[in-house]
Amino acid sequence: MAECGRKAQSLLQAARSRYESLQISDDVFGESGDDSSENPFYSTSGDSNSDNYTSESNGGELRGTETVDSQSGRAPGSVSNAPAEEEGWSDALREITIPPYKDTCGPTQRMPANATALDFFQLFVPDNAIQNMVTQTNMYARKYQERFGSDESWQSVTPAEMKAFLGFMTSTSVQRCESVLSIWSSGFFSNKSIAPKMSQARFERILKYFHIVAFRSNHGSQGLYKIQPFLDSLQQAFGCTFRASQTQVLHEPLIDEDPVFITSCTERELRKRKKRKFSLWVRQCTATGFISQVYVYLKEGPGPDGVDALKNKPQLHSLVAKQLCHNLSGRNAIIFTGPSITSLSLFQEFQKQDIYCCGLLSTRKSDCTGLPPSMLSNPETPQQRGQSHSKMMGNMSLISWYNKGNFRFLTNAFSPSKQGVIIKRKSGEIPCPLAVEAFAAHLSYICKYDDKYSKYFIFHKPNKTWQQVFWLTVSIAINNAYILYKMSDAYHVKRYSRAQFGERLVRELLDLEDCSPTQ
Repeated sequence: MAECGRKAQSLLQAARSRYESLQISDDVFGESGDDSSENPFYSTSGDSNSDNYTSESNGGELRGTETVDSQSGRAPGSVSNAPAEEEGWSDALREITIPPYKDTCGPTQRMPANATALDFFQLFVPDNAIQNMVTQTNMYARKYQERFGSDESWQSVTPAEMKAFLGFMTSTSVQRCESVLSIWSSGFFSNKSIAPKMSQARFERILKYFHIVAFRSNHGSQGLYKIQPFLDSLQQAFGCTFRASQTQVLHEPLIDEDPVFITSCTERELRKRKKRKFSLWVRQCTATGFISQVYVYLKEGPGPDGVDALKNKPQLHSLVAKQLCHNLSGRNAIIFTGPSITSLSLFQEFQKQDIYCCGLLSTRKSDCTGLPPSMLSNPETPQQRGQSHSKMMGNMSLISWYNKGNFRFLTNAFSPSKQGVIIKRKSGEIPCPLAVEAFAAHLSYICKYDDKYSKYFIFHKPNKTWQQVFWLTVSIAINNAYILYKMSDAYHVKRYSRAQFGERLVRELLDLEDCSPTQ
């Protein structure tokens, strides 16, 4: 038991050191501006609390977007019988201990020191996956021409051409441009070093007919059928090549919008721009940033597991979380969640599977069923910065912590009586429960990862949803490949940055003789 405590403490020490060195703890609690306002963990600002409402000091009246029952004063998610709601929750706090993690963290296979960027990428997108793209693309082109007339300029695509096609697309992730076709232009975004590998006309023909699954299966008609086999193989590859650390995060990664495109759009074009018709959720390792699991939810049309039929968002997000964590049972992993996923019923169900949780809670976004109402409302008396109050029910703790607003956390992974500290750039150290410090420490790394690596997503904006999902997941695969590269012996031979790694991968996909990245 003592050894378990030491291991848990060492994990937190490692996270704390990252958190202190990154100096972005203010971002986690929304005090550094609007740069990360779209991140699910940045649901607050310096002028508001975790529920997105304000409290006047003279009366504690709730204002803003928080919905409150005018007769009972209850927040959404609470039940009508307040005494029954409080039953089981106590102010008496006790220590809890998390069992040791039943897995190892890191790559599952050792790559040689001379491994190339393409070798790491093909851990996730191997030759057989590329060959399948070739077969399906040629099948779709043949069927399309049978129905709409012959295309004299079309010739069956080859594996080498398909790799080159992927290479041209990948180049937009390291040299951002308004369109992939800009590679062949004579303007600012042209790329003369790779353009001669394939003509623009040939690229456009492949782009027109490109498919992962050419025809609808008779066994199913779900919206992602054109990409589902690729997603399944990618998920399997993520799990086979890397084992995540004990601490992991469930969230929606940032999908960067290129500022060149946004500034070049007219107001009318921006109004016509369609919103994405899907949500992409991931389970991500907080020690490395490696994305272990991906889940795509279609906002329109039929979807898997009946998730799309649900009207209740907390219930929907609960099912998404279960899908992302379906293979974590029995490992004693610790999962950090944002307000949309955090709920008592989900955490209790995960605990039965030896999955422990720590989540930011919002009475506006979270399912608050089973939580004591006294902890969900702001106190009428002014609070000091760093002041906290906790209640427990079994191993579950509900923590309310004040820092320019009330932040609430639900956890069964940390003892509420243990104290930590939040480091602020301007105001120094602020005391907090250990769960709050751990949340900030682990989330800081993920927020920093998102801010940095989302800029390397493939910049191609097709109209079809399955194509949008495909290029996003390929971008995730490239980021994961870079993480494995940095953990391998190959990184000690040639230390490439993420941009250089991307450039090297492009040249290897295009089979150019000089595969060294441009300086």
